[in-house]
Amino acid sequence: MFVSGFGVRLVTTVRKRVKMVVAGERFSKGSSMALTLALVAHDQKKADMADWVARNHQVLRRHTIISTATTGRIVAEAAVDIKIQTVKSGPWGGDQQIGAMIAEGRIDALIFFPDPLTPMPHDVDVKALLRLALVYDIPCACNPSTADLLVKAGLLGN
Repeated sequence: MFVSGFGVRLVTTVRKRVKMVVAGERFSKGSSMALTLALVAHDQKKADMADWVARNHQVLRRHTIISTATTGRIVAEAAVDIKIQTVKSGPWGGDQQIGAMIAEGRIDALIFFPDPLTPMPHDVDVKALLRLALVYDIPCACNPSTADLLVKAGLLGN
């Protein structure tokens, strides 16, 4: 598996933070190391994503945020102090673009709020995105409670 040196350093930092939290160790929670976070939310979950970002904007604004187009627009309206880079909308290839960034080592964590009750015409893209998060072993939060744990554990800084 090939991952660029830059990507390895950032992913390794997140993994070390996770291991330290699990081991009960302390680390510099005020770490200035910026991570690259991908935000994706299905239509019925976009409001949840916007609420989560608004609640955590103090932590998130220090990181690079990449999002699918519609999710990014809605989140930007809820948290105006966060700069969000967008890719295409999910059904138009945005999920695949973020998946490619994961494979290239450019994404450190995926915050993905899927709607499990609504059939998705681009379901294969969604599965591919989650598969890449698993293959490349990046933290992946699939609901607000798990995303809150990443913040509260200090994995995204304080």
